[in-house]
Amino acid sequence: MKYRTTIADICLVVLLGAILPSSPLIHPKKSMRMGDKVLVSLHHRPSDDSLHHAIQLTKDEIEEMHYYFRVHSATDEGYNQIASYHAELQQRLRYLQALLQTDSTSYLTYDTIPAQQRPLVAVKVSGGYWKAGQFHVKRPLQGKGVAQDRKGRVVRGIWDYDTIVVAWRTDSLGVYYGQMDYALNVSGQGIFKAYDGNHYEGHWQNDLRQGFGFESSPHHQLRVGEWKNGRFLGERLKYTTERIYGIDISRHQHEKGRKRFSISWKRLRILSLGKNHPTGGQSFPVSFMYIKATQSTTIQNRYFRQDYLQAKKQGIHVGAYHFFSLSTTPQAQADYFLKYASIAKTDFPPVLDVEPTEAQIAGIGGDDELMRRIRVWMEIVEKRTGKRPVLYVNQMFIFNHMKNATDIKKKYNVWIARYGAYKPDVKLAYWQLSSTGRVEGITGDVDINVFNGYQGQFREFVQSGYHR
Repeated sequence: MKYRTTIADICLVVLLGAILPSSPLIHPKKSMRMGDKVLVSLHHRPSDDSLHHAIQLTKDEIEEMHYYFRVHSATDEGYNQIASYHAELQQRLRYLQALLQTDSTSYLTYDTIPAQQRPLVAVKVSGGYWKAGQFHVKRPLQGKGVAQDRKGRVVRGIWDYDTIVVAWRTDSLGVYYGQMDYALNVSGQGIFKAYDGNHYEGHWQNDLRQGFGFESSPHHQLRVGEWKNGRFLGERLKYTTERIYGIDISRHQHEKGRKRFSISWKRLRILSLGKNHPTGGQSFPVSFMYIKATQSTTIQNRYFRQDYLQAKKQGIHVGAYHFFSLSTTPQAQADYFLKYASIAKTDFPPVLDVEPTEAQIAGIGGDDELMRRIRVWMEIVEKRTGKRPVLYVNQMFIFNHMKNATDIKKKYNVWIARYGAYKPDVKLAYWQLSSTGRVEGITGDVDINVFNGYQGQFREFVQSGYHR
């Protein structure tokens, strides 16, 4: 026998629902909401020794940035980012110094997060996401959420229609904040703060530093420039008329085989910085010039004197250099250089050009003996001229042979030869960026150099002969 639902049955159900204590009509289900959140944190004050150490590391990092600001301007790429991080370091230093003055060993901090800033957080998984106890299948995630990447690392982020807009990730090395791709790989702009104190800010691709960025650290000098697959390449300069350019010459600008050439001094102007350094058709004045004077104890540049006088006549800042030999003593070479080179009070500091082969270095006993000879030459020339010489080497020489010569690197300015697109990754006075430059008034290729700084630093260098 079939039973049919009548209107009376429906009325009875509604009536019972209205009078029962558990009825949702009397006790409607509350929506899931959260109140304000109060965070209470207990902090333990580090020891005085730890604070002094942290303060010194922060000061070292700030000083490294001061060097950067001395040789860059606001027009250089990344300048504003570095200035912002510099302000962060200054704030950290003040905090540490204030903490050092306190006597308490522990203290509490309170932070309130208003309810409206605490939306429910979704847990994103394959095929959808969980939120408020419900699983949403193939629905685009909107708002805050957490997820797990392929390596099992937890990623917190903000999603917009299933696209992660900004993310936070903590792992064994440090904390990342910035952009990620759909697979939760670090890609785009982001900041990584390592637990060892390193700070990187810039572009990423597939969890590797890629493109422009900078890394600041209390353990090494500031690295600003381009990165590729996580490796630092160097800084690309903007070649503008604000920079100061110079050249260095020898007898090779006058002799090519049996042919002889003169220099048209009144026409001198740099037309090309070399194939790796496009200038967009700009040309530049020759602001300084180094001329080879001597080599070893037997070779003189027969054109030195006339080139020296002509350059000064054109108002070009001039300096002399000596090509170093390992076949004779540094004392004899210093005497020979000082005998034949012209070094006036207003001239740029003399330069020691060091370009030995690996076999030659091994032949005299290695790096320590080579550094000893360099010191002897530099000290003699400085004592007799009153000018602190400049050391000319290539970047790989610095890395491979000067690891135990920190005194030389600290005391003397360095002139680096690096024929590539990137500025040398060391502190320097000049960068020889190309051997294939073109200069109006000179036949053939010419070595092109750029001063490490702008007009203000260049004027100081002209007066003091030392680039701080």
